[in-house]
Amino acid sequence: MTTQPGIDYSVWDHIYVSDDEDVTSPFVDTPSLFRMRHRSRLEKMAEFQQKGEDLAANFAECKRLLEEAQERLKELEVGGKEGHVDEDREAYLRKIRAEVRKLKEDESSFEKMIEEHRREEKELPWNVDTISKEGFSKSVLNFKPLRKEDTEEEKVEKHKTFVQKHAKQIKHFGMLRRWDDSQKYLSDNPHLVCEETANYLVVICIDLEIDEKRALMEQVAHQAIVMKFILELARVLKVDPRGCFRQFFSKIKMADKLYQDNFNHELELLKERVRSCAQTRMDSAMKELEEEEKQERLGPGGLDPVEVYKSLPKEIQRSFDEKNIQMLQEAIRNLDPEEGKYHLMRCIDSGLWVPDSGEGCNEDDEEEN
Repeated sequence: MTTQPGIDYSVWDHIYVSDDEDVTSPFVDTPSLFRMRHRSRLEKMAEFQQKGEDLAANFAECKRLLEEAQERLKELEVGGKEGHVDEDREAYLRKIRAEVRKLKEDESSFEKMIEEHRREEKELPWNVDTISKEGFSKSVLNFKPLRKEDTEEEKVEKHKTFVQKHAKQIKHFGMLRRWDDSQKYLSDNPHLVCEETANYLVVICIDLEIDEKRALMEQVAHQAIVMKFILELARVLKVDPRGCFRQFFSKIKMADKLYQDNFNHELELLKERVRSCAQTRMDSAMKELEEEEKQERLGPGGLDPVEVYKSLPKEIQRSFDEKNIQMLQEAIRNLDPEEGKYHLMRCIDSGLWVPDSGEGCNEDDEEEN
């Protein structure tokens, strides 16, 4: 029989198909034997598939760590060019360069392992579970339609609602110190594994820094970074963060030095940002308080008596200091008429001088009374 030219039948050379009709032995339960063989084959296939998924996840994590290390290296090298050089910085720079080299080697190693895994997959013999696929089967899945991205107002409202509902639980998580306690608490409350929790933890950090409770701030900052790392891992793996937080805790508890160093680096950066934000808020609050006090001090003409006093000639200032009206009148008469009129009107508009009462500064009068 001649074969049709152009058709390659070699793909059928490595097909493993067991014949369920074979008679093995009168003393062996043939159906049970084939079920056992089938189950064993499925387990091997599952192990092979899991190996591929693990390689892909580890490769993605390695790429993420490499990108972060390269970014830190770039920042350090730019700082060196600007002249900020010291021994500690140089030591840290050498350390980061070594990390980058190691991560590049790991990345190359993972690429080779993934390529080898794909080659093994192509060489696997076909069997009754993989020899064919359905060609005319149709499944209708009721997917939830994709939502458009929330606006800033919607994000703020969502965050506000979430915090109002779960503030107590978030604060409790922020105070946990042990990895196992944190993992168990998230297992019991998986709804906390989200961006809103991470953001609220940072807000708590800023409030604690303003209150000068720095030890508590650093503790909550640690938990904020825990949540940020979980969310980042979920982004890299493209999975729901509630489904991968256990993987984060497994990795961090293995005491992987590179991973732990990266965690500590991000923690220090967050604490610096918290201190900066707290200082900015305190400065802003101080300015607002000063402005309120200034508004309360304003005289009938809308001028600030403190600012007007500082702008007066020394003789006029001394007359207000000594509460001497005669000295004040004499000091004004000694000035050029226009200049004297200018200072006198500013004193009246600021409330330093009240002509109708014949006396000086209101505040001084109140102190005397």
